[in-house]
Amino acid sequence: MAGIWWQIGFMTQTVEMPLWLLLLMLGLAVIAALDKVMIPSVRWFFRRRLEKAVTRLNKRLERPIQPFKLARRYDMIQRLIYDPQVSLAVAAHAKETGVPENVAFEEARSYAREIVPSFSASAYFGFAIRAARFLSNALYRVRLGQYDEGAFTKIDPDATIIFVMNHRSNMDYVLVTYLAAERSALSYAVGEWARVWPLSRLIRAMGAYFIRRKSRNELYRKVLARYVRLATDAGVTQAVFPEGGLSMSGALMPPKMGLLKYILDGFDPDGRDVVFVPVALNYDRILEDKILTTAANDPKNRFKARIGVIAGKTLQLIGLRFIGRYHRFGYAAVSTGQPLSLAEFSKGKKENITPLLAQTLIERIGTIVPVLPVPVVAALVLKIPSMNRGEIELAFNEVIEALPAANVRIPRHDKEMSIEFGLRQMIARGLLLEIDGQYSANPKQHEILQFYANSIQHLMPDGEEFEP
Repeated sequence: MAGIWWQIGFMTQTVEMPLWLLLLMLGLAVIAALDKVMIPSVRWFFRRRLEKAVTRLNKRLERPIQPFKLARRYDMIQRLIYDPQVSLAVAAHAKETGVPENVAFEEARSYAREIVPSFSASAYFGFAIRAARFLSNALYRVRLGQYDEGAFTKIDPDATIIFVMNHRSNMDYVLVTYLAAERSALSYAVGEWARVWPLSRLIRAMGAYFIRRKSRNELYRKVLARYVRLATDAGVTQAVFPEGGLSMSGALMPPKMGLLKYILDGFDPDGRDVVFVPVALNYDRILEDKILTTAANDPKNRFKARIGVIAGKTLQLIGLRFIGRYHRFGYAAVSTGQPLSLAEFSKGKKENITPLLAQTLIERIGTIVPVLPVPVVAALVLKIPSMNRGEIELAFNEVIEALPAANVRIPRHDKEMSIEFGLRQMIARGLLLEIDGQYSANPKQHEILQFYANSIQHLMPDGEEFEP
């Protein structure tokens, strides 16, 4: 092909070029023509269809999707990097590090590209909601715990709602997305674990924004803070984890201030209100329990989950389903608490209220954590070295009676069925040993049992702990 030459006559001169170069030039010309003429028209056509679809969708959602969330990602990145506060941060970063301002500006642009999502209503409501519903019900028996419909109806329609949740598992994202499907499209703050292709593309299309949880870079923090502030001011419904990451002990962790501080900075009590809704989740089995307990003992405290491991486990479950030996992982429950208005909470307070707000929210989350069969049985076998079935039933009833009724999520309110279910699950996993009718904790699985018992430890009378 390279040896074939074409002669092109132009005016009185002849130009020779290889055929492949001629074809390349023609291809580029066609692309340029499409970009200038056809592609904008196609984009406009699909954009109009999307706007009509979103309009129909907003009519059935309690919280309509805000225009900010639907803005083109490129436009949002431009708006963010040219924000006056980000510009000041760029200048300060250039001065501090000794780099030219244009280099610091490009660094800020890279952070903006990393943070800003590319929300797709069709991906979220067409695929993500269906996938979340299927996955939640395929893995668990899902139960909705404490929930006050009246409290939600009283929230100002113009307020920004932020769901604040305990972080038990990466299934939290899936479960809450599924249960909030009729209310609004949630915008999550997700950590580094999700920055894995192709998972990252899907998560970004669902409206999640990526954050570096331990970044010390002031320029990065300012870019992230401005994005959070812009989204909050625009009324975007968000979901955040005050603990800052997955609990490696199973217990509620002390709250982190980062995202809450970004939400509070610049808040105007006379403007759009921000309403925090506490959400608590609990599970009979957490897919990452062994990974988390292992990471808790790692000096570097690293969460070593890999996409290959996740894919392998998924294929294993599909195989069990195919041969008829698959069983769901027990119960998963979600409870919601009383909403907290930031305008009301901040009234009359002049000092920095971020620590007080964070502690108040984590306490509200703690009071509504669902109580499920496996955590209760785990607590009992850690407290009492060996019990028969009758002793377990008696102790189980005492625990249930001592706990707030609103938290207890046992199967069909049947305590005997709950005990049977919890024992069967834990024996199958090797967490419990049954010898001559006596049940005891497997010493090799002490950390896993403690992990599940810790999830309800704070609800026990007098703060009783479950150490053997």
